[in-house]
Amino acid sequence: MEIETIVKVGIAECKIVKTPQFIRTSGLGSCVGVVIYDTTTKIAGMVHVMLPDSSLARTSSFNFYKYADTGVMQLVHDLQKLGVITLNMRAKIAGGSQMFSFTNGSSDIMRIGPRNVEAVKETLEELQIPIVSSDYGGNNGRTIEFNPNNGILMIKTVNKGISYI
Repeated sequence: MEIETIVKVGIAECKIVKTPQFIRTSGLGSCVGVVIYDTTTKIAGMVHVMLPDSSLARTSSFNFYKYADTGVMQLVHDLQKLGVITLNMRAKIAGGSQMFSFTNGSSDIMRIGPRNVEAVKETLEELQIPIVSSDYGGNNGRTIEFNPNNGILMIKTVNKGISYI
């Protein structure tokens, strides 16, 4: 009998699991959790992205996983190194809340959650990886947990309970 273990992904981190492992991240406010998986190999990866665009942040200690544009690309690359074929990849995304409300006609820069979601969707489209389900937006935080064996993403939303996609 195989023992299920839960691999935790921190903010601006990425991890990869294979069934019977599960993968989880918490603290998704404006951040977006991106799960890319392959139902044939039962391999899944998750990246917890904080910001939409890395173009102004290239330094010697650059963290690819912190940004939607580079984090999703790096996750795909990491999965490919393990033999996952891009054509078999599917994605599920959650998070991207607007955690604070602004009344002064806030600028686009304050819309971190929606901008993160847009950047993740653009990158996945560019890579031709379909998003099969998603739960984003609103103004509540989330914790997500993915089971690569059955492809189900459990979402615990603050003040809203648990849902499955």
